[in-house]
Amino acid sequence: MRRGDPVGEREQPARPPVTIAAAAAPFVRDLDECFARIGRHIDAARQRGVDLLVLPEGALGGYLHGLPPTADDLRPYRGPVIELGDGPDGPPGCLGRVPGAGDRQRGGPPALDPDGPEIARLAALAGDMVVCAGYTERDGRYRYNSAVCVHGGGVLGRHRKVHQPLGEGLVYEAGRAFTAFDSPLGRMGMMICYDKAFPEAGRSLALADAAIIACLSAWPISRTHPAADVSEDRSLHRFNLYDQVRALENQVVWVSANQTGAFGTLRFVGSAKVVHPDGSVLAATGPEEGLAVATLDVTAALGAARGGMNLLRDRRGASYSPQCLLAGEPYDPRRSQRARATF
Repeated sequence: MRRGDPVGEREQPARPPVTIAAAAAPFVRDLDECFARIGRHIDAARQRGVDLLVLPEGALGGYLHGLPPTADDLRPYRGPVIELGDGPDGPPGCLGRVPGAGDRQRGGPPALDPDGPEIARLAALAGDMVVCAGYTERDGRYRYNSAVCVHGGGVLGRHRKVHQPLGEGLVYEAGRAFTAFDSPLGRMGMMICYDKAFPEAGRSLALADAAIIACLSAWPISRTHPAADVSEDRSLHRFNLYDQVRALENQVVWVSANQTGAFGTLRFVGSAKVVHPDGSVLAATGPEEGLAVATLDVTAALGAARGGMNLLRDRRGASYSPQCLLAGEPYDPRRSQRARATF
């Protein structure tokens, strides 16, 4: 890249083609179960020569039981459900851990230290692969819905979810920024689920030279008009539309991971995918668990998408309403009314 180049015309360094995978998978409270599933997906990805694997929101410890959050989500995680039965911890009839209790595990997602042993364990599993995964971050008395990107035993980048739907703010503090970072595959950025509903999120990362954006989700079916067939659910339509539009409008490689199955009162749409900078879907999973895998030359793909109408270069930032450009400012209808009154 050359300093001083106009936005959207900075040269992307030439790199060999990369193989990218987006995971659709279910995750629960129990971290050992989560790591077992992550390990299986990393092994499957490695067998297919994957360089970048993106896992869903809440891959370490699961997402919330419901939106709005349930009473359980507001309590600290206390471990797997204990029931009468033939548990693995004792003879028949004992009180024992119930394997795969999943949505019946009590409490909210386990809160993890961003530099703790769980993140180190994830990085060790990743090895020479770049892996992005979601988790609940503990920072003192605060909790964040976070994502981490690891490689070679270390952390490359972090993100705290900024936009919070349907009462999620009762459980998590909001993040405050979208930050691009360097990786062995080029400049990257991350966002989480509802973040992608806001065009400013992806644009912020693209303007910071991110060539690849990973979006980690736990995106459920419609709350108000759920379809019996997930493939016909209107929430799935929105999920897919956002993925393609965000790739196209920013002319970046878009990698979208999502949870599958059911957890608590939520049922997830899956549909992990890799999207070309021209908005076309290169690979997708559908609603079931699996990996969407695609190989592409990122530099060439960005060059092809931006070779004619370069949307970043052709922006007219000075022409846009200041209200659209206020970073981190909540919407205030009174401010909009005052602005209209000045014309």
